[in-house]
Amino acid sequence: DGRGTLSSAEDAHRFESLFKMPRKTFNYVCSLVKDDMMVRASSYTFIDGTVLSLEDRVAVALRRLNSGGSLVTVGTSVGVNHSTVSLITWRFVEAVEARAGHHLRWPDSDEMAMIKSKFEKIHGLPNCCGVVDTTHIIMCLSSAEPNCKVWLDHEKNYSMVLQAVIDPDMRFTDIVTGWPGSMKESSILHSSGLFRLCENGARLNGSKLTVSDGSEVGEYVIGDAGYPLLPWLFTPYLDNDLSELKVEFNKRHSAARTVALKALARFKDTWKFLQGEMWRPDKHKLPRIIHVCCLLHNIVIDMEEDAAMDDAHISDDHDANYSQQVCQLSDEKAVRMRDKLSEHLNSS
Repeated sequence: DGRGTLSSAEDAHRFESLFKMPRKTFNYVCSLVKDDMMVRASSYTFIDGTVLSLEDRVAVALRRLNSGGSLVTVGTSVGVNHSTVSLITWRFVEAVEARAGHHLRWPDSDEMAMIKSKFEKIHGLPNCCGVVDTTHIIMCLSSAEPNCKVWLDHEKNYSMVLQAVIDPDMRFTDIVTGWPGSMKESSILHSSGLFRLCENGARLNGSKLTVSDGSEVGEYVIGDAGYPLLPWLFTPYLDNDLSELKVEFNKRHSAARTVALKALARFKDTWKFLQGEMWRPDKHKLPRIIHVCCLLHNIVIDMEEDAAMDDAHISDDHDANYSQQVCQLSDEKAVRMRDKLSEHLNSS
C-alpha cells in the first residue's frame, strides 16, 4: 500500500535510506516547493483516487530521482500511475529550480575566508578557494539519433558532462552542465562562466597571500591534470623526477582534491536517476534535472551543518573506468606562481 510510505517510514534510518535526507531536511524541501507543487491541488491522485498530499508528492519525486527505478517501478511501489510520477517529478524539478537557487552560489567574502581557512587547516593549502572537477552523466542514446556522435565520450559512452567547483564541506559553489561528453575538461572550462569571471578578475579577486620571498599569490582553485595551469587554477606538477618541494605540493594538492572526488561520488551515488542507463533522456531537460540534484545535494549539506557526513562507504571514483585527461596548456605567470607557492609551503 503506497499510502503507508511516509507513516511507516517514521523510523529515521529507514526514512533516510528512502529519501536520502533526514526528515527535518525533507520538511524544509516541502516548505520550499509548497506553493508550486500545490497549484493544482486535486490533480494528482493515488490509483485508489485519494489525492496526494504535499509530502506524498515530494516523496514520489525524490524516489524517482534517487532510486534509479523506472517510472513504472516507482509508481508501482507507491501506488501511483506512472504518468503521474512523471508529471509530479517534473513539477518538483521546476519548483526546486525556482525556489532553491540561493543554495548554490559563489561564496561571499566572509564565506570564502572560511573556505580558505579550512583548506589551509585540513590540507595545508593557503588561499585555496575550491576544487574544480568534472564528471560524466551517462545517457542511453540510440545510435540512430541525429548528432549522437557528439555525445560519445573518450570511453565510448554517451554522456553529458557536469563541471563543478567544490568547497571543503563538499558543497557545489559553481556548476556548468549540458555540454556533450565528447568535450575535454579543458574545453568545458574555457566555455564556462567560471573561466570568464576568473579571467576578468570578477572572481577569485580577494585577499592575496604574501609568500616567503615577499611576492604575492592570488586566490585560486585547484584541478587535476586535465585542466590548464592558470594564475587562478593550479594543477599538479607532472614531470618525472620532482624536487621534494614539488612532491610536497602535489601531496597537498591531491589530498585537497579528494573533497571533489568524494562529493561527486556521493552526488552520483545519491541521485541514481543520473546513472540512467535505462532511460532515453530529453537532452533539454537533463541539464535542469542535474542542476536540481546539485541544489538538493547542497540543501542536505546546508541543513546538517554539524552532522559529520557518513562517507566511509563512498569511494572516490565518481567516473569509474575513465582515464585521466592531460592538458599541456600552462600560463607562464602561473608556472612562476605555483613554484612560489611550493617554496612557501616548504618554508612555513
